[in-house]
Amino acid sequence: MAFTLQIGHKPPDFTLPATDGKTYALRDFDKAKALVIFFTCNHCPYVIGSDEITRKTAEKFIPKGVEFIGINSNSPNTYAEDSFDHMVKRMQEQKFPWLYLYDRTQDVARAYGALRTPHFFVFDAQRKLVYTGRGVDNPRDTSKMTVNDLDTALSELVAGKPITTPMTNPIGCNVKWDGKDAHWMPADACDLV
Repeated sequence: MAFTLQIGHKPPDFTLPATDGKTYALRDFDKAKALVIFFTCNHCPYVIGSDEITRKTAEKFIPKGVEFIGINSNSPNTYAEDSFDHMVKRMQEQKFPWLYLYDRTQDVARAYGALRTPHFFVFDAQRKLVYTGRGVDNPRDTSKMTVNDLDTALSELVAGKPITTPMTNPIGCNVKWDGKDAHWMPADACDLV
């Protein structure tokens, strides 16, 4: 089995605490027309560099029934900035339009096969994976980006069209696995394309 969730697969369930003080499970988003689950964090320059583009994409598609859920699975033992307290502070400061959930055990990151931060997973109304990979092609410096793959996939999805590019390689820092070197990745983790 591939490390990362494959196109057509269903999202693994989760029950995770969020920065808003509530706990969320996958079923809480059953009414969404589409679901974007993305693995992110507080410190990564690729996340910080592309957050405003992700915000614009979310603001464009939330009114069309698309829910956005950010999940931080990074170990705070690797980067203290990735702690839950820092997540709460970041959301208070940035007021992002998505929920921000904390995967302390890293079980959700393993279930989805999250490779990097950010790494996006887009699910359709039937909750089948239709897109996975990067948001944009230059997340660290979006002034140099030439394509927004997340926006393209969501535009095609809400228009009822097939996704022309269902898979790209996520670009960013690797997930910070607890007890491992900061650059360690699981042996079966590999590029998607």
